[in-house]
Amino acid sequence: MKKILILHTGGTIAMSQDESGGVSTTSTNPLMNLHVSATDEVELIVEDILNVPSPHITPQHMLLIKNRIEKAVKEQFNAVVVTHGTDTLEETAYFLDITVGDLLPIVLTGAMRSSNEIGADGLYNFQSAIKVAMSDEAIGKGTLVVMNDEIHTARFVTKTHTTNVATFRTPTFGPIGLIAKDSVRFYQELIRHETLPVNQVDGLIPIIKAYAGMGDTLTLFTQTKIDGIVIEALGAGNLPPKTMPSINKLLENNIPIVLVSRCFNGVTSGVYDYEGGGRQLQRKGVMFCDGINSQKARLKLLVALNASLKDDELYQFITQ
Repeated sequence: MKKILILHTGGTIAMSQDESGGVSTTSTNPLMNLHVSATDEVELIVEDILNVPSPHITPQHMLLIKNRIEKAVKEQFNAVVVTHGTDTLEETAYFLDITVGDLLPIVLTGAMRSSNEIGADGLYNFQSAIKVAMSDEAIGKGTLVVMNDEIHTARFVTKTHTTNVATFRTPTFGPIGLIAKDSVRFYQELIRHETLPVNQVDGLIPIIKAYAGMGDTLTLFTQTKIDGIVIEALGAGNLPPKTMPSINKLLENNIPIVLVSRCFNGVTSGVYDYEGGGRQLQRKGVMFCDGINSQKARLKLLVALNASLKDDELYQFITQ
C-alpha cells in the first residue's frame, strides 16, 4: 500500500463563493470535508498546512512546505500532493522542484472555480493529482503540476489565462503526460534536473521588463541595496542601448543579473552583437536563464544565493 501525504495550502480550490458573488477563504477549508475516491492501494494522510490565497504566498511559505515534504521522506511517504492557489502555483512548484528534487513524486494542483460554483474543477483536479502521485511512472520526474487532465513539469509550466480552467500550459514543449479515464500516461520527461538544498530564502531580487524606448530605468536599482535582478529582455535576449550604463554599474558592484525573454515561446540566445545585444550582454557577465520565465528565474537566483553559490558555480546553476 502506498502512503500519500496531502498538504492543503489554500487558494481558490479551498474557497467558497458567498451570496454577493465574492470568493474568499473561510475559517474551514472545504477540501477537508470532501470525499476523495481512493482504492485499497493507497492511504491518504491529510494536513491543512496553510489556508491562504495564493497572492499571499511568500518564499517563506514555500520553505515551510519544502521542510514538511523533506520530513515526509523520512516518514517513508511514497508521494506528496499539494493543493494550492493558481496565481503562484507555478512558483511554489518550481521552488520545490529545485530544492527537494526527485526524492519522491510531488504533485501540485488547484482550481479555477471555487468549491460551490457551477462547474467547480477542484475535486476533479485533486483526484487526478492523487492518481498521478500513485503512479510508479511519476517516480524520478521531480515536481509535477496536474490540472485539467494534463501533467506538466514544474520547470516549464505557467498560468496562461485569468479564468479558463485550461489555464496551465507549457510553452514550446507541451505537457509531459495525460490523465485518461482509467490510467496515467507519460509521454516525455526532462533530460536534466538540478537541485540545491536551502534552509533560508533571504534576499531582495526585483524583476523588470524591457520595452521599446526604455531609458535608464535600471539606475534606480544601482542606488538600492539589492541581491540580484532578473530582466525580461526583448526577443532572444536583447536590451535597449540606454540600459547599458546601469547594467555595467550593477555588474561592477557584483550584483548578479539574470536575463530571460519576455516572449511566451522559445529560449534565450546570445546572437546579436550590437549595443545591448545578447552576445554583448553575455560577454559582460549577464547570465542567460534558458527556457523559464522571470518569476521562476527569480526563485532560481534566490535559491542559488541562499546556497552560497558564487562565480562559476552560480553561473553554471543559473544557465544550465
